[in-house]
Amino acid sequence: MSSSTAEKPSPLPPFLRSKLGGLPRAFWALWGGTLVNRLGTMVVPFTGVYLTQSRGLSLTAAGLAMGVFGAGSLLSQPLAGVLADRIGRRATLSGGMLATAVFMLALGYSTSLPAILASMFALGLVIDVYRPASNALVADLVSPAERPRAYGLLFWGINLGYSVGMTAGGWLAELGFTWLFWVDAVSCVAFAALVWRAVPETRPEARPESGGLGIVLRDRVMVGFTLVMLGNALVYMQTMSMLPVAMTKVVGLSTREFGVAMALNGVLIVIVQPLVSGWLGRRDPARTLALGLAVMAVGFALTTYVTSTLGLAATIAIWTAGEVVTGGIAGAVVATLAPAELRGRYSGVFGFAWSLAAVLAPLIGGPLLELGPGALWFTTGGIGLAAAIGMLLLGPAIRRR
Repeated sequence: MSSSTAEKPSPLPPFLRSKLGGLPRAFWALWGGTLVNRLGTMVVPFTGVYLTQSRGLSLTAAGLAMGVFGAGSLLSQPLAGVLADRIGRRATLSGGMLATAVFMLALGYSTSLPAILASMFALGLVIDVYRPASNALVADLVSPAERPRAYGLLFWGINLGYSVGMTAGGWLAELGFTWLFWVDAVSCVAFAALVWRAVPETRPEARPESGGLGIVLRDRVMVGFTLVMLGNALVYMQTMSMLPVAMTKVVGLSTREFGVAMALNGVLIVIVQPLVSGWLGRRDPARTLALGLAVMAVGFALTTYVTSTLGLAATIAIWTAGEVVTGGIAGAVVATLAPAELRGRYSGVFGFAWSLAAVLAPLIGGPLLELGPGALWFTTGGIGLAAAIGMLLLGPAIRRR
């Protein structure tokens, strides 16, 4: 075969080619934009500190502001899913990122409680608009066989960026909270610009009977899967709500000790996820997801017995292993269940489960922790095991689709 017609060899070494090769350039543009955005994600993790220390709000007022943010986030992804199917994935993602930058800065310069509440609600409404559009883009751009690997790599990039962003955010917060808002806003604009220039619009023509979210809610398999993932989200969200409280107030670890142990989560994901995503993608998705959910459940249940930093690190390693297994599978299942022209709506309903869990997790976890660590962590583990069983029961229906 002549050199003019021979296939150009990949510049990647064989090991990296098997992990990173075979995915379209537009996917890597989306991945790169996501990484940049996560590197700049600094405001939300430090919002409570900002509201109480920089703006001088009472704990009650800060809690009200966080609740308003949560109310906005509940609407965010279902609304964005409809927009992604109607006006396009690229326009929804880029527009959502630009709106996030605007309201991020608005919050940073708000001084009165009414202005803070209005900015928090608006920020909650737009901050996750990109997610359904991003999930739909991956499904549109990547073949079904490669989707678990693609979603796994996206999950990896999010964790890589978030780990670095959290570290940098803590340092910048000492220089002044305004830095956090500007860095976060600039990263949102960079994500929007990269997607607009490098990612094509992939939205299929909608059928006349496509309708709104009702068509998704009539899909019993998708509703069942969303409930399963709500269980998973309720388990995972305890890492952000009750786990810090339980470890510092009940077990007696310092915030530094807790932070060091939690860093293991990000480190393990960054190291392990790209190594196993391709292999996991070749397994049956329902059984693989059920396995991951069960491993997470065991890890959280064992948190009952934690009395030291080393014990906490051991349980984190267990539930992180389950998180790695589930990382790229859920998005691939949603893409399988959704008709092409409804992928935004399906992703929006799926994302709603996570937004709802963010609101419910502290409401459930707080009273349980009052009863004792065993009540909280055995209940959390039980929810995770119920989700794993539900996933196994849904398996035949998902395989038929």
